[in-house]
Amino acid sequence: MGSCLSSTQSAVNPNVISRKRKTLPIDASFKLPAPLPSWPPGEGFGSGIIDLGDGLQVCLLSSFNKVWATHEGGPDNLGASFFEPSQFPQGFSMLGSYSQPNNTLLHGWVLAGRDDTGSALKQPIDYTLVWSSDSLRIKQDGVGYIWLPSPPDGYKAVGHVVTNSPQKPPLGKIHCVRSDLTDQCEFDSWIWGPGKESDPNGFNVYSLLPRNRGTQAMGVCVGTFAAQNTITAPVSLACVKNVVSNLSCMPNRNQIQTIFQAYSPWMYFHPDEQYLPSSVNWYFKNGALLYKKGDESKPVPIESNGSKLPQGGADDDTYWMDLPLDEAAKERVKKGNLQDSQVYLHIKPMLGATFTDIAVWVFYPFNGPSKAKVEFISIPLGKIGEHVGDWEHVTLRINNFNGELWSVYFSEHGGGTWVKASELEFQNGNKAVTYSSLHGHAMYAKPGLVLQGRGGIGIRNDTAKSKKSMDTGTNSLVVAAEYLGTAAVKEPPWLNYFRKWGPKVTYDISEEIKKVDKLLPGKLKSAFDKFIRSLPNEVLGEQGPTGPKMKRNWTGDEV
Repeated sequence: MGSCLSSTQSAVNPNVISRKRKTLPIDASFKLPAPLPSWPPGEGFGSGIIDLGDGLQVCLLSSFNKVWATHEGGPDNLGASFFEPSQFPQGFSMLGSYSQPNNTLLHGWVLAGRDDTGSALKQPIDYTLVWSSDSLRIKQDGVGYIWLPSPPDGYKAVGHVVTNSPQKPPLGKIHCVRSDLTDQCEFDSWIWGPGKESDPNGFNVYSLLPRNRGTQAMGVCVGTFAAQNTITAPVSLACVKNVVSNLSCMPNRNQIQTIFQAYSPWMYFHPDEQYLPSSVNWYFKNGALLYKKGDESKPVPIESNGSKLPQGGADDDTYWMDLPLDEAAKERVKKGNLQDSQVYLHIKPMLGATFTDIAVWVFYPFNGPSKAKVEFISIPLGKIGEHVGDWEHVTLRINNFNGELWSVYFSEHGGGTWVKASELEFQNGNKAVTYSSLHGHAMYAKPGLVLQGRGGIGIRNDTAKSKKSMDTGTNSLVVAAEYLGTAAVKEPPWLNYFRKWGPKVTYDISEEIKKVDKLLPGKLKSAFDKFIRSLPNEVLGEQGPTGPKMKRNWTGDEV
């Protein structure tokens, strides 16, 4: 789904301030390194059109005509470009224009709509001029005008129209959507504003996402943007909605296998990493123990498939897992077993089932101690950061219109980051490269140092490419795909163990801080102490984590 580009500007506008400029990233379109595979037969996955119900069908367009661009302001002060979609299939209408910052390769899409009943879509009755660049003394290609459609009663606008002329667009240029086929949306990422940063009280352009997102939420992203003179006001646009909860566009079991083989990420571990992943079964077979509150002196071995683990319930500290009691076995199990490692896949609908999320879960028997960077000094943090059991994940987001990888989510210490496919590193075709940080196992898209903190003080997250790596496609197991029905995927017993995968740690943080303070100059001691005490439990490592099913992203969207 590489974005295609042409220009609709036929003349040079006299308000152009700078006609000569350097080449920008957006001047080139992104394409995945390798062609898409042929998808196995199924229902609607990869068919190009999705039926949202009550007469509204949508398709995805990624061919654009550039309408207007600015060359300053916005991310990296490189400006932004504004497009209208082109190459509409028979019967489909424009729902809105597209925009993105100039600091990345062109990689985007918008939905177009088709009305099968005669009432799902209607032309606007007028337009309101939201904003014009006419008075701005900025580097720009002519003058840009952004218009908000005025919908008929009972309809809502889901996108803007952008022109390079002060004349209102034709009423038939765009269509509005019947209100019951729409949902609320919210600002996502900043696309552009006249300054180098978003101004809450000034003009801004933001991408949009449905406000409610999750496996049961049916709001559908249109791919359009919101242009407003203040971001404190309600969003002026809506998104569309899968009103009949149509899941026929989701992949079947054979298609899931093909998708994951095409996009299964490579995972690189730091050359100094001691604590590597393993399969859950390897961990259980090699001496992991289950403890019960009030009976701590009698831990029991865990069956290799976890068949006797407590099922369901709540994270109530009644049970927890721990490493083997024998010291030699404990140290061996801590290090994991990369050759026996396995990733666990959760397949779920997202954005009204127009996308498929594949959460790729990785288990580590042990999370190692952290290191801090205090200005120019790097220091080990003793036991801070250590805990037994560590679950990390990346999530692949696949668009269900054609099966293309759209973005990847990297989990990072209780949070994380979405990275578009155009900004990923790839290896062996369309397989994204991920980097696991030293000891902490946070996931990143690029190697190097990420400092978790501010003011020159923070926890080090060091990543690098090494011979320690894992092709996640070589040993994977689908553990859940609820939309396929309960009989389609047999969930392993350990997935429904809802307690901790490690014990609560009882070390004294004050004592650990004192050990580090001895290594710091006086002026840095108090700043470091304040920083460490502000860290969340996920970083401090005070207790073992819960399993994948207890994470908020199991049924919800990633952050």
